[in-house]
Amino acid sequence: MGQASDERVTSKPVTSLPTPPETEDDASDTALNDSCSIPLPPPTKGATQVLDIDKNTPDAHVPRDPRLIRLTGVHPFNVEAPLSALYDEGFLTSPELFYVRNHGAVPHVTDEEIPDWEFSVEGLVENPFTLTLKQLLLDFQKITCPVTLVCAGNRRKEQNQVRKSKGFSWGAAGTSTGLFTGVLMAELMRVAKPKRKAKYVCMEGADKLPNGYYGTSVKLSWVMDPERGIMLAHKMNGEILPPDHGKPLRALIPGQIGGRSVKWLKRLIITEGPSDNWYHLYDNRVLPMSVSPDEAANNPKWWKDERYAIYDLNVNSVIAYPAHDELLSLVNAPQMYRLKGYAYSGGGRRITRAEISIDKGNTWRLADVEYPEDRYRQYEQTLFGGEVDLAWRDTSFCWCFWSLDVAVEELKGAKDILVRAMDESMNAQPRDMYWSVLGMMNNPWFRVTITEEGDSLRFEHPTQPALQPGGWMEKVKKAGGNLTNGFWGEKLDGDDSGTPAEAAAPEIKLTRDDVDTIISVDELRKHDNAQSAWFVLNGHVFDGTTFMDAHPGGAQSIISAAGMDATDEFMAIHSETAKKMMPKYHIGSLDEKSKTILEQGEAQSDGPAEKRSTFLQSRAWTTAALVEKKQISWDTRVFMFQLEHDEQTLGLPVGQHLMVRLRDPVTREPIIRSYTPISEMNQSGRLEMLVKIYFETPKAKGGRMTMALDSLPLGHGVEFKGPIGKFEYLGRGRCSINGVVRTVKSFVMVCAGSGVTPIFQVFRAVMQDPEDGTRCTVFDGNRMVEDILCRDDLEQIATANPGRCNLIFTLSQACEGWTGLKGRVTGELIQKHCTPDPETLVLVCGPQALEKSIHADLISQGYKDSDLLFF
Repeated sequence: MGQASDERVTSKPVTSLPTPPETEDDASDTALNDSCSIPLPPPTKGATQVLDIDKNTPDAHVPRDPRLIRLTGVHPFNVEAPLSALYDEGFLTSPELFYVRNHGAVPHVTDEEIPDWEFSVEGLVENPFTLTLKQLLLDFQKITCPVTLVCAGNRRKEQNQVRKSKGFSWGAAGTSTGLFTGVLMAELMRVAKPKRKAKYVCMEGADKLPNGYYGTSVKLSWVMDPERGIMLAHKMNGEILPPDHGKPLRALIPGQIGGRSVKWLKRLIITEGPSDNWYHLYDNRVLPMSVSPDEAANNPKWWKDERYAIYDLNVNSVIAYPAHDELLSLVNAPQMYRLKGYAYSGGGRRITRAEISIDKGNTWRLADVEYPEDRYRQYEQTLFGGEVDLAWRDTSFCWCFWSLDVAVEELKGAKDILVRAMDESMNAQPRDMYWSVLGMMNNPWFRVTITEEGDSLRFEHPTQPALQPGGWMEKVKKAGGNLTNGFWGEKLDGDDSGTPAEAAAPEIKLTRDDVDTIISVDELRKHDNAQSAWFVLNGHVFDGTTFMDAHPGGAQSIISAAGMDATDEFMAIHSETAKKMMPKYHIGSLDEKSKTILEQGEAQSDGPAEKRSTFLQSRAWTTAALVEKKQISWDTRVFMFQLEHDEQTLGLPVGQHLMVRLRDPVTREPIIRSYTPISEMNQSGRLEMLVKIYFETPKAKGGRMTMALDSLPLGHGVEFKGPIGKFEYLGRGRCSINGVVRTVKSFVMVCAGSGVTPIFQVFRAVMQDPEDGTRCTVFDGNRMVEDILCRDDLEQIATANPGRCNLIFTLSQACEGWTGLKGRVTGELIQKHCTPDPETLVLVCGPQALEKSIHADLISQGYKDSDLLFF
């Protein structure tokens, strides 16, 4: 394959750096001593404990540092360090504080499995091959070099303050720098010998996600360019890659956004065109500012236009000190204060200047810039098993640090501090923000405000990451200031406008202007029951008590949200029609303290899993792990989930449903749908759901939830909540509808497609009880015979209960040999087998068109609305 380095230099071990188990006969590092001029990794103990918050997730094998700020809830793990802690570590970042962007679960790779980790080189090459990591490290020369990685969403929280993008809220610490050791990707390409039409290298990882394995691509010409330094890395800061950073092997694309550096690398595919991977198309793009979220969602052309894909980083800079909320006492204050921060650019371009202004950009001062990366250019030796050879390379792939001493007296008279940077191509940070749908590559001037408070100066950064409150942008927004006019919220003569981007966002107003009551969280929680159900949407309080009987999902849906913030579920599930109804129920707003309390997390569990006999909770999401997938047909699956312990039952009454929540792998927005499981209600330890997958077609986008479920890897956690629904079968003809009990002698059950699941649940419960005299007539309509779900179970139940039930299948596209009925389920078909009766209840579940037509037909036959129930 390639040629290994024959250099073997013995040296004294580096006691400050732990030596992990190696997968190759590694060359000893040249001695590093106190006179060494290169920056070394900061002291690190390494994260050794799995945090409690991770123990019930698929990442229960990954130890992490509790200081990291979680940006997307508990799972998946997307974090940044506190900005001050990151800056204080210096040029290199410890693994504990290195930012993490994970789309899903971290693949579990033990140290023993590392040498045999396989990846392939395939596609438009003359010599496709598969290598183990051990072979890679034995057969190819290794290098070590420092690289700064940056998430394309760095500083996105600022964009989200202007107008909510489709991405979660990174602060200004979505960047870190490490010493990476590995093999140049170009060496593998020379062995594989790309064919004439080959232009791209597509990369794919082992992290299976709701939309397939994570993958992306870069140009082959970049891979072959030694100035670009594109490599496959197996070490970071002299240690085996941590699990969150790609253990045991990752791609490393210096100078480009972190999303191109694929972790847990399994495949390199050489192609003629860029990657068609879902994550390459629908992530890491800057769409034109004029493209609204609705336009982006409804028009796929924007995502498939390679012009909008992000590769090289843009120029950016941040003020680290003064820190956010730092107080500078003016009593016996020093004469000078040192402003400090970082800057970086992309594509190997060097930062050439950082400029500071304390008079709103009227005048600028040059800051001192330090380039620690340059010290490695003089260190032509072996480090951590790889050759450090940067002297010939003109490119710069690391952040630099700027500083400037300013008189405290000048700061006292200033309103803010601004920083902007420029690189060697004269790319400069803009004054104004370029807002886009995904909220990426945000790089306007970084501004810290100064306010005088008594004998001190208080400094405020633009935002704080995730849901953390604070920052001058938040204050400006709440005051109605204009965040996009280039004057950071200051009112100008004749300017009474708010943020234009906000005004342009189509939004249905949920509130009434004449409601100004302020409500505390304690008052809210007094109304968390069936008699008085208040809930919160976007900080406003609504009283759903009077709508319980009319709610399509039944009273329990409102009761489950009572006393809580239901924003995620409401926005994910409800239609525009439902949203337009909300002003009628608006009764007030939470005070700021109460908003913070609710933002800190969802409702707590009713108790530890080992103490709860039932899994479902009506007021909290509970996680179950996907343990098995069974393919029933080309588009139908049974998903099996492991409950929290083997003795635990689901806790779902017959006839009711549960909610399932996943998060969009890119935007982290919740996807919530209701399902009825097919598992027995008293089954312990397991939950089974039959799901029809709605795949994307040229005419339809496909089902977000079903495609996400279908792509989940085994072991992945899924959140459940419930029960919900207004109907419950109590047994032996007794039913509860919105809490009112009635008795029936027969059911007419109408379903189509996957609508069979709630029908099946009730039908099975009736027929399993030999003392239950209730009759059931089931009409099940489908297109083709293979579309009939639960057919075997339905027929077995019907065969075992002759005289008690009538099972009728009908197909709209019947094949040859089908001896059953043909056509759709219609009112005429029902009329042939059933007649209206006050002791008969009709249960209907299927597509909206079916439900609408059946409703009209049955009403015309003499059925009453009170005898028709639509799931």
